[in-house]
Amino acid sequence: MSRVLFQSSRLRARVFSRVGLPTPALRAVRPVPQPVLRGLPSAYASISRRNYSQGPVGGGGGSNPFSFKMGPQHAKGDALKEYSVDLTELARDGKLDPTIGRDEEIRRTIQILSRRTKSNPVLIGPPGVGKTAILEGLASRIVSKEVPESLHNKRVLSIDLSGIMAGSGIRGQFEEKFRNLLSDIEAEEGNVICFIDEVHTLFNLGKTEGSIDGGQMIKPALARGLQLVGATTPDEYRKTIGKDAALERRFQPVQIEEPTVESTISILRGLKPRYEVHHGVEISDAALVTAAVYGARYVSERFLPDKAIDLVDEAASSLRLAQESKPDELETLERAIMTLQIELESLKKESDVFSVERRSAVEEEIKTKRQSAAEVERIWQAERARLNRTKELKREIEQAKHQLDVAQRLGDYEKASRLRFSSIPELERQLPPEESEAKEEGSSMLHERVTSNDIARVVARATGIPVQNLMKGERDKLVNMEDALRGRVVGQDDAVTAISDAVRISRAGLQAPNRPVASFLLLGPTGVGKTELCKTLAGFLFNDEKRGLININMSEFHDRHTISRLIGAAPGYVGFEEGGQLTEAVRRKPYAVILLDELEKAHKDVAMVLLQILDEGSLTDSQGRKVDFKVGRRCLLLKRPLLNRSRTQSSV
Repeated sequence: MSRVLFQSSRLRARVFSRVGLPTPALRAVRPVPQPVLRGLPSAYASISRRNYSQGPVGGGGGSNPFSFKMGPQHAKGDALKEYSVDLTELARDGKLDPTIGRDEEIRRTIQILSRRTKSNPVLIGPPGVGKTAILEGLASRIVSKEVPESLHNKRVLSIDLSGIMAGSGIRGQFEEKFRNLLSDIEAEEGNVICFIDEVHTLFNLGKTEGSIDGGQMIKPALARGLQLVGATTPDEYRKTIGKDAALERRFQPVQIEEPTVESTISILRGLKPRYEVHHGVEISDAALVTAAVYGARYVSERFLPDKAIDLVDEAASSLRLAQESKPDELETLERAIMTLQIELESLKKESDVFSVERRSAVEEEIKTKRQSAAEVERIWQAERARLNRTKELKREIEQAKHQLDVAQRLGDYEKASRLRFSSIPELERQLPPEESEAKEEGSSMLHERVTSNDIARVVARATGIPVQNLMKGERDKLVNMEDALRGRVVGQDDAVTAISDAVRISRAGLQAPNRPVASFLLLGPTGVGKTELCKTLAGFLFNDEKRGLININMSEFHDRHTISRLIGAAPGYVGFEEGGQLTEAVRRKPYAVILLDELEKAHKDVAMVLLQILDEGSLTDSQGRKVDFKVGRRCLLLKRPLLNRSRTQSSV
């Protein structure tokens, strides 16, 4: 009987091992008889019958050898390594972009982090103004010891919330991962500054029925001294943190405003070497100024400096692709050679005199074009090699400068002296001759410098404005504007002159900055050319009549309740998510001529909507988004009542 019980204990240990529990040591025993297995549950019977030679059960002691804690054991520091990125380590390796400006915001963040309690700043600002860059700048300052002594040994860790949620399908897994992360942070004893981008997502993380979300779990840690820096937008802060008074009092808001154009230019100049090394091209200072100015003027849906950086990045990327592609001249020669070879193959089958002569001429032409193609390819490959060498030199200079910073920080003055006075000057001496040689050639096949024209082309692709409208050649076009309009609209000289003068005044910068380019009330009987003048003007300004014209038939808004369709339905009504006909059209086509056709048939309350546009140059839709009709957006508002109703519309 005792032998059977012992064998049953051995089987029980094997079952525990199968479900993840530690298995005890067992003595060598004989196989369990088949009748005994038949009487055991299926979970025991499924275990194979083999002999095991292990130590005695329990190791001879009286303690319980079994541990009933399910799942893998948590090792100290594993969760922090798995779900975070060390920004200070990246800054030490030189992998972070430099943070230009924002000194006041960084100083305010450091002051909050140095507090005894509630040392949790939350950076609040629109998307793209540089909230994450402020934390990267803080990490760089910690590495370079440009912070108070209390922050010298701290690490800035960016928490990956998506990594915590990944694989948390079973109830309780998210709570366990998050608790392990908080335990590792507490074990660091205040040497860690946590950063969560889009911190508002934390307060809905893991929120299911019967469980608590991440925000509720982190509240006690914030009270015990956890240093957390968050970044979010004003709307999300109001919806999440602002609604919880207990949570809001633990955070200290730091407002991050959009930088000015001048500050953006300084930021671009600081980032310029990184983008030149990455793309292998040279970026002119005029291109940086153009990116900041055009980004602020024409890309109105986003914020500086993000939109200006994107313009420079895309222009450099486009230039890099052009360098890696075959030049047009070489592709033209290759296509011509292919065409001649096809013709030659067909002529080989002919034996008449004309075909023989033509075959000889084609063979000679193929030989000539192949020589030309080989010469063009040789020049192209030589220029590519020169550009690649320039790119490699710039990368080596960038690495040498980073090594110089590290050597100065570690006190290795011998290495710092060698880098500063020997290695870096030697690399810089190799760089100018290659660039000056390229400039002396003048007929380089590859364009290697990002200019203002490249930035203008990127803006044109993004906004739909023709490139010519952003260049100096527009001056000549505006001088002859009347002649261009009279080519299609005949007999309306006064209207053409008035519109041309208004456009020229606006393009000269003499127009009110917060109003549309011009507002016209076109009066006249049917068929005199009012709509045609609008179409002609759209084609002249935007080179595309259909793309440059927004035509809204105001006769559809004769009822009072239909006016809301211009700016969008109110919350709770059908069509709220669709937006307004006027506001969404201007949002999609920010540079267009707006034609409000049959205005006299609309309800009189339409004047209340139009007054805001004509006076302030902006309109707020039903979802609270601001739509600009200002000069910078090149919107012209034209209204077209009939002549016999102009008296009733004069109040508009």
